[in-house]
Parts: sequence; structure tokens; C-alpha cells
Amino acid sequence: QVQLVESGGGLVQPGGSLRLSCAASGSIVSIYHMGWYRQAPGKERELVAIITGGSRTNYADSVKGRFTISRENVKNTVYLQMTGLKPEDTAVYYCQAAGMYSNSRNFEAWGQGTLVTVSS
Repeated sequence: QVQLVESGGGLVQPGGSLRLSCAASGSIVSIYHMGWYRQAPGKERELVAIITGGSRTNYADSVKGRFTISRENVKNTVYLQMTGLKPEDTAVYYCQAAGMYSNSRNFEAWGQGTLVTVSS
């Protein structure tokens, strides 16, 4: 099975920055796309950003211009550089990946989440 492990969450003041990382492990042949989702208290999980193997990206309107998603394909790792953080960015951030196992079966995997708290 594919496992995703997030890191980089923590407490940051408004206007600050954080960089989240997520590494995928397992018998992965290829990854079609990786992304970041977040879930704030009392809200549904929402897409933050996605990136394809061809480095095409898409962002939620609320984070455009502030967040940047990137990949290191060889390491099967995705990053989310967050700047200009706002209190409303407070949430548990989850990484997600879709790709192909070594047995040629497609997969979708989710990380356990990392908490980002933006507060003064």
C-alpha cells in the first residue's frame, strides 16, 4: 500500500510562512497528481492546491498568490509553501496522491494530516 506522511505544520503568526512536505512511499510506479486539502473546524474538507506530473497546478481562489505547490518527482514528494498566512487558513492539512502501483493498479492515498494554526 501507498503511505503519505505530512510534516511542517505548526503555530505561526498572521502574515507568517510555513512549508509543508508530504512524502509518498510504497511500490509506486508513477504518480499522476498530488495535492493538498484542508479541513477547518466545523467545515468540510476542501481542495487547496493540486499539481500533476507535468507540473500543471490549480489553486483554490482563497490561496492564489499566497501558496505555491511544487513536486520533486524522483522523491515522490509534494510541498506547499504558504506565505501571508491568515487566521482563516487554520486547518488540518492533508496531502493526497493518485498514481499507479507496481502491480499496474491505480491508487488514491491520503496522509494523516498536519495541523496548521495561524494565530497571534
